[in-house]
Parts: sequence; C-alpha cells; structure tokens
Amino acid sequence: MNLRIAGVSTLALFSTAAIAQAPQKTIPGYTETAPPYATESVVNHPVTIGWPEGRTPTAPRGWDVVKFAGGLDYPRQALLLPNGDVLVSEARTLPKLDAEPDVARGQALSKTTGYSANRITLLRDTNRDGIAEQRFVLRDKLNQPFGMQYANGRLYVANTDAVISFPYQPGQTSIAAPPRTHATLPAGGYNNHWTRNLLLSPDGRTLYVSVGSASNVGEYGMDEEKRRAAILAIDLSTGRERIYASGLRNPVGMDFVPGTSTLWTAVNERDQIGDDIAPDYLVGVREGGFYGWPYSYFGKQDPRHANEKRELLATTLLPDVAVGAHAAALGIAFAKQGVPTAFVARHGSWNRSSFSGYDVLAVPFADGRPTGDPQPFLTGFVADAKKGTVHGRPASVQTRADGAIFVVDDAGDTVWLVRRRS
Repeated sequence: MNLRIAGVSTLALFSTAAIAQAPQKTIPGYTETAPPYATESVVNHPVTIGWPEGRTPTAPRGWDVVKFAGGLDYPRQALLLPNGDVLVSEARTLPKLDAEPDVARGQALSKTTGYSANRITLLRDTNRDGIAEQRFVLRDKLNQPFGMQYANGRLYVANTDAVISFPYQPGQTSIAAPPRTHATLPAGGYNNHWTRNLLLSPDGRTLYVSVGSASNVGEYGMDEEKRRAAILAIDLSTGRERIYASGLRNPVGMDFVPGTSTLWTAVNERDQIGDDIAPDYLVGVREGGFYGWPYSYFGKQDPRHANEKRELLATTLLPDVAVGAHAAALGIAFAKQGVPTAFVARHGSWNRSSFSGYDVLAVPFADGRPTGDPQPFLTGFVADAKKGTVHGRPASVQTRADGAIFVVDDAGDTVWLVRRRS
C-alpha cells in the first residue's frame, strides 16, 4: 500500500513520520513505488451492504459520530448555509451501455450507477441535536448536480454540463425560479468523471469549477480534453472564464486553508498500470500551473506517453501530499477550529487487488502547508475486506465553525456528523 497509514493508532493523529525523497521535493505520504506494470491491473469493485441499525463509522477517542440524515439517494456534496441548514446534492453515475460485463456488474454492486435522483435536498436540524428532523426537496429535475456554493442571494449549482444559479435566501425550502446559466461545461467521458465541484474565492468574486478528464490517460486524443482535467475560474462580475490550472486528471474536492488565498484540491490519479501507481494527491494549486496529466505522475513519465511532451517534465509541478494509489480522494475540507488540519474523504479503490481508501484521513498543517503524513481519522466503512463488502463510501467532507465535520457517505445514503465529545 503506497500510503503508510496501516497499523497507525488514531491517538497519534498528528504525529510526523519519516518521509521518502520524491523527485525535486519531499512529499508527505509518498514512498517510492514499484515500476509500471509490476502488478497486474485488476477490477475489484466493492459490494455495498449498507449500515446495520445503530452502527456508525469509527472516529478517534474524544469524537462522537451521529447519523445526521439517512435514507438519502446517493448524496454527493453538502453545503452548509449561514442559518444552519444543510443542502445535499443527490446524483448517480448513469450506466454505460458499452461497459465491459465485469465492470458493469461491479459498478452495480457498488451502487455507483443507476437511476439518478438529480436533486438538491435541504436538511434542517431544528433543535440543534445533531439530527436533521426535517427535509425538503429544494430543487429537482437537475442534470447530475454535484457542487454547490451560496453568495449574494444566489445558489450556484454545478450540473455535469453547466454552472447555473438560482435566486435564493437561506430559510427557503424550495426554489421555483428559472436558472441562470454562467458557463456550459464539457460532459461525458471515461471513468465516470462527470462530477463538477464549485468553490468561491474568499473575496466572492471568482467561482472555481473542477472538471475531470474525459479519459484515463488521453487515449481518445487531447482534443477531447479541452477545458478538462483542469480547474476553471469564472469572474462572476463579467462572466469571463479562464483555465486556472491544468494537468489535474480528476480534481474534485476544493477548499481554502482558512485565512489564505491558496486553493487546495484533491486529485484522482491514473489507472491500469499497477496496484500502487499512481498515488492520488492533494495540492495547493498555483494559477497557470501544469500538474503532469496525462504525460507524467509525481515527476515520472507515464509509459503510455513515453516519447511525448518530455520537455514538460522540467516545468511540471508536483503534488504536496500523497494519499494512496487508486483510493479515490474525492473530498477535502480544512478545519475551521482547533489544530490546523485537512480532512480528506477517500471513496475507495476499484483498480487495486486489495482495498485502499474507504475512510477519511487527517493531514496536519501549519502556516498553510502540510507538516506530516496523512493519518486515519474516520474508519469502519469496510465491512469485510476478504469478502469485498463495505457499509458505505465517503464522498465528501465539510467543516463547521464549531469544529464539527460533516461526512457525506454516498453508497451508505447517509450524512454523518462527527463532533467533539462534550
């Protein structure tokens, strides 16, 4: 396993371990991996069995885990509103008619594909006990909604093919107004990279949009990748769009370290060259930066592009934290209180012989930079690794000003609230 967290006690949550030297810089969580094709590429989807009554994920000592809301339909992202309401987007990957039989069967068992609710649900905890007693369909008939942001009386929503917004005030329980379209987005593509996440700049002027690649490693040609494998930036006052950063295969989670203007993202790396290649990662994104996809990973040339764009290696930027190969790091959120920490939701592997991910990690930070290796924070999602079963799969995280953490568990149809024990 590339990410060295096995056997680490959660009591040592923020300890710093020795780290290996990667090309050009030291990267927490990174160890030198086997060469490409050292292990066979496999299809190893989990079987989702759900959560038994009363069972929850496991948090470190001193934390409680509460089922904030269950019975959702594949929730993906949460948005915490100023009045305490929580919005949740519900959407699922659409089945591919041309998928290989074992891939299609695996996706069905893992609940990743099928009917998509295509809605945003509002969850309200009326008595502030950590359980949402009320829920409302805020808006339906969307097109695979994922990311959401709220500012200046408008709710911004990232459908798979467009960024739209609605007039909205916290407290409303439904939206009937027609949407305004801010940008059309490229849709479709390999490996279910349909998710589009959103993040507002601290000054509220720029809306960042994450767009995953249309392929694994550009096998359909780079013309298919225009405005993809990138983070786009939309100026909300003028509507102008620019590519903020590129070469990011599938950036999904995005957040700012509180008090800074550096955008951090969690990125899913490439498949089909071995169990431990290439690690997913976190990176503090530089505007205009190029991060290697599809030509290289962690400063190494991808053998499928061995003789292409080698000159880019000299200017390719490296990740800041490695979080495990094929672990599907989909979410990132920084603590707004207490020890500076990035919480990372790892949805879990399908292209690895043994499971990787299916948890939430904690990465220690100081002065806006990572200071040590990722450590386990929220575990217990795997039911039986030998049988290949899981209770659920963390898809995203959000943090609240009081230190609480919301974990969206899509396969478990649940939103968990993790909070310090009083």
